Amino acid sequence: MKQVHFISSETIDWKKIKAILKNRLHLQLSDEATIKIQRCRKYLDERLNKGEEMLYGINTGFGSLQNKIISKKDLGLLQKNLVMSHACGIGDEVPPEVIKLMLLLKIQSLSYGNSGVQVVTVQRLIDFYNHDIIPVVYTYGSLGASGDLAPLAHMSLPLIGLGDVYYKGIRRKTGELYQELGWEPIELKSKEGLALLNGTQFMSAYGVYMCLQVFRLSSLADVIGALSLDAFDGRIEPFHDLIQKIRPHKGQIKTAERIRWLLNGSELISRPKEHIQDPYSFRCIPQVHGASKDSIDYVAYVFQNEINSVTDNPTIFPEEEMIISAGNFHGQPLALALDNLAIAMSELGNISERRIYQLLSGARGLPPFLVASPGLNSGFMIPQYTAASMVSHNKQMCTPSSVDSIESSQGQEDHVSMGANAAIKAYKVMLNLERILAIELYNAAQALDFRRPFRSSPFLENFFEEYRKKVSFITDDKVMYSDINQTIQFLRDSETLLPEDF
Repeated sequence: MKQVHFISSETIDWKKIKAILKNRLHLQLSDEATIKIQRCRKYLDERLNKGEEMLYGINTGFGSLQNKIISKKDLGLLQKNLVMSHACGIGDEVPPEVIKLMLLLKIQSLSYGNSGVQVVTVQRLIDFYNHDIIPVVYTYGSLGASGDLAPLAHMSLPLIGLGDVYYKGIRRKTGELYQELGWEPIELKSKEGLALLNGTQFMSAYGVYMCLQVFRLSSLADVIGALSLDAFDGRIEPFHDLIQKIRPHKGQIKTAERIRWLLNGSELISRPKEHIQDPYSFRCIPQVHGASKDSIDYVAYVFQNEINSVTDNPTIFPEEEMIISAGNFHGQPLALALDNLAIAMSELGNISERRIYQLLSGARGLPPFLVASPGLNSGFMIPQYTAASMVSHNKQMCTPSSVDSIESSQGQEDHVSMGANAAIKAYKVMLNLERILAIELYNAAQALDFRRPFRSSPFLENFFEEYRKKVSFITDDKVMYSDINQTIQFLRDSETLLPEDF
């Protein structure tokens, strides 16, 4: 029997998000959420039945067409037309794990009872989630302001029996799948298309997914950085707690404490050193990794707020008997956070590549390019080039999207956040960071083997031994891209090697 997560007003934190995804929990509306959705829908219907009051997007056109009155008989068609006309996305398909988060976050946002949707509409989104029916969504089309309009339109098309979905790994026409499952398309009522398309769930889903990944990558950056430090014959003094206490940034303190723990018991780190200082890429790990940690914490705070919010427009308050047209769909908080996240991730990759470079330099008793017979063998020369190319690309992608804005909808939407573009770029930076850290581990493990018989700490030796089950020491030149891909997969599978509270 499937475990269930009940959709309610209870705050979703990172622990709960991880549990939902990791344990593949099914979603179910709580009684509380069902009552709130029904109450809001009933209030909206009663308000519409009272007279000819103009309610934006409910009985009027959209954007600059806000003053066009729509007849009562066409209110449902208005919403269907909205979903169809806004499905103008283009480009690469959004990864399925991000789309599944879009579904979860849209369900959560609609469940608060401020959006005017039908219970059956939310339930169909839940059915998509629980049956792994993944709408096809395209990368480009959102300006990150009136909600993520085009991506959410593509996510919503299957509700009305249109668009394409993936089911059991196969791309299908929604109408064909509905016939197979015995489902009927949802008949949208007033306001529903707007509730589905207004919202920040495209940006939010990317942000949530990246936060979950970067929590892991930040920890791995510390582990791999500690392994590189030991293999480079580095010094432990820069990680002393006294240094951190006189510059007490939280991330710096946490990083230094973690490195001390990782290297506890290492023969290499405790042996006498001929050099009195290390290069910055080793000596300043607490300051650089720590600054990224602090930025990641800020980003996580922003996204936890966002995923527990109502972000469509207009917003309905049944108990206060108010319908307010406002701007909760504007993605500026997310755009700024996503740009910040991209920079934080880029810098973790930047300093990682510099450690790779130092390990290859032939310094401190290590052979040039980490190969026993350099010249005949190029060794690890070119993986560093690969890392450098990604570091450079990351720098280019860190140009902030949030400082840009393009007027749209005949001037009605005259400031937009470009948060969707920030999300797309940050996602690419995240993938590159993972690859760069994999290349650093590839190099650090090779360097550590040259330090034998000296040993690192018990934790790092265990991490190293598990890695060596996947990727072997290199004696002579070989084709290396498969080793790098194996290392990336090792990093994705390595969470069980890290302490739970790491």
